[in-house]
Amino acid sequence: MPRIRLDLAYDGSGFSGWAAQPGRRTVQGVLTEALATLLREDVQLTVAGRTDAGVHAADQVAHLDVSDAAWAALPGRCDRTSEQALLDRLDRLLIRGSGVLRASDVVVRAASVVDESFDARFAAIWRAYRYRVAEPGAFDPRTRASTWWVRDELDVAAMGEAAALLVGEWDFAALCKPREGASTIRRLTHAEVMRADGAIAIDLRADAFCHSMVRSIVGCLVAVGQGKKPSSWLGELLASRDRSLAAAVAPAHGLTLMAVGYPPQDQWASRQEETRRFRTTAAGRDES
Repeated sequence: MPRIRLDLAYDGSGFSGWAAQPGRRTVQGVLTEALATLLREDVQLTVAGRTDAGVHAADQVAHLDVSDAAWAALPGRCDRTSEQALLDRLDRLLIRGSGVLRASDVVVRAASVVDESFDARFAAIWRAYRYRVAEPGAFDPRTRASTWWVRDELDVAAMGEAAALLVGEWDFAALCKPREGASTIRRLTHAEVMRADGAIAIDLRADAFCHSMVRSIVGCLVAVGQGKKPSSWLGELLASRDRSLAAAVAPAHGLTLMAVGYPPQDQWASRQEETRRFRTTAAGRDES
């Protein structure tokens, strides 16, 4: 069965997040329905990182397995590869499903056959997010769906100092919504706060992020920028592992998944094994 990697982007405004939910419009639900229609078989999508309701993606990655027969049948009588046929037909189907001509809030930009050792979630080595914040006087209504407008001027330098304290491998329990049996240990490799494109951009990159981790970090950084907390507070909060001490979580609409990174193909299998082992043992379930 061919394994297909999909590279996609979406505006999260009209979705109840990535994961399929009964009675709700989700990115996974829309894509699964469209793919099942084209392939004429059940589809199971695995994604690099599940995004919450309202969160956007500039470059998300997912994979699915298809039967040889369904993959070979995609081009029909046309002189196209199966990859190109999938992209063309999927594009038309998603546009039609959006109800607006030439406008869809989700698009698949690339499709490629990959080795079965590729796993969109467990083979990934990093995910990068950007959160946009607008101060008074800098609010742009054209970007209101992807920017959090705050009513205070922010101290960007103080926010940057606070963000730097989070770089490293830590237990981010104070900055995550806990999930039973899931580890809150993550390795944050990059944290930067800067002015960019008329807003304050908060860029974070880590091996993975636990539930609401980015938005919780942003909420705390904004509290520092407003002068409500000193820069050193974020380090103290991290060490406390007490979520009740954190600032309010930032709204979802300012967050965008920017990119997902993978190692070379010959390291996909070992990366999968390493990630699965780390997650299970860190959560107290030694499956070795």
